[in-house]
Amino acid sequence: MRLIRTLLLTISATVLPAPAMAQDQPVAFINARIIPVSGPEIERGTVVVHRGKILAVGAGIGVPNGAQAVNCAGKTIMPGLVDTHSHVGGPSGGDGSSPIQPDCRVIDSINARDAGFQKAQAGGVTVANVMSGSGHLLSGQTVYLKFRDGKTIDELLIRQPDGSIAGGIKMANGTNSIRPASGGFPGTRAKSAALVREQFVKAQEYREKVRRAGDDKSRLPPRDLGLEALVDVLEGRRVVHHHTHRADDILTVLRLSREFGFKVVLHHVSEGWKVAEQIAAAKAPCSVIVIDAPGGKPEAQHLSLETGRILDEAGAIVGFHTDDGITDSRVFLRSAALAVRAGMNRDAALKAMTINGAIMLDLQDRVGTLEAGKDADLIVLSGDPLSVYTHVEQTWVDGNKVFDRSDPKDYLFAVGGFGASHDQHIHTDCFTHDDGHEESK
Repeated sequence: MRLIRTLLLTISATVLPAPAMAQDQPVAFINARIIPVSGPEIERGTVVVHRGKILAVGAGIGVPNGAQAVNCAGKTIMPGLVDTHSHVGGPSGGDGSSPIQPDCRVIDSINARDAGFQKAQAGGVTVANVMSGSGHLLSGQTVYLKFRDGKTIDELLIRQPDGSIAGGIKMANGTNSIRPASGGFPGTRAKSAALVREQFVKAQEYREKVRRAGDDKSRLPPRDLGLEALVDVLEGRRVVHHHTHRADDILTVLRLSREFGFKVVLHHVSEGWKVAEQIAAAKAPCSVIVIDAPGGKPEAQHLSLETGRILDEAGAIVGFHTDDGITDSRVFLRSAALAVRAGMNRDAALKAMTINGAIMLDLQDRVGTLEAGKDADLIVLSGDPLSVYTHVEQTWVDGNKVFDRSDPKDYLFAVGGFGASHDQHIHTDCFTHDDGHEESK
């Protein structure tokens, strides 16, 4: 108790209160089965949170004075889920004018009032990488969001310690971006890689001009927002989130990563199981989509539910994603269950839903496990997370309850029905709007 009181005083003195995080009263979740992910499961334990942070996790922990006690007997608590690849909020990036558009910022196209956010909360998602589509070699800058209750995108942003907005760069290869004789888009896989190389070389040259200019502003090159974003990639300030399916396309991404030294997370990797050793040797994390059947494109015909297991056993970091609305965020936990059914280790599958996704977003120090000092993002489940009979009963973000299945309004988002999809823009696979703008998963 003395330790908890000390932590309470420390957090009160160091955490700046904000309207969305002003959780003045500590909350203690008691009598729960706890899956901290960072260590062994606790059959009957307590999680204490205050002012948006986790204070304590374990067995035999008392309830702090003045705390709200939430009896979770018969329930399971685990970290909030991290979705490394989502399209909630109807985001869109580059248009049809060119295949590489790093100056586009997906933050400028997200509807924070989209019902997809509430549906994701109902599925236990607390953090997501929201991206534009894959119809371009590079469609723009992604944004990492906390699924708080908010009415503007600014209320959902995750910020870096320097105050900048956390996010990466969305790239793609394969058939999605191949459009012969159309706006400079490539007609072959080789031309796709050539265009990417050309743009990164320009970014290297831009970086060198800026370096040589030093403090002499008269020598600076004209500002180029797109090249600035690519310099961030070259400098490791932004990770490349790369859509890729076929084994040969995966190896092309790894080749480009080596050539230009950028950090990459491989997304989808339908044929990742064919080149698992090469992926592991390159230390490239894989964000895998787990669905019930191959997707709607030839590149996904060799998708395997065993991909997670094979990559994990090869030594690669494996995470899962929804590609929402390709997979509905409300059934995101099914991804881990299906992977385990196909032979993946249970602990590895749960890490793939939480801490491994956090690692891919460089947020592992804040989210992904239940540990003292981390953000108070957690979900309360009716049973085991891998059971088809289990429901997400509550979702908490930064110590605030954002979903409660017992609330009729939240229940509607969980199960569907009239009014459950207000404002929602469903991101689907390869279609063209009336205005000629093409999207692709």
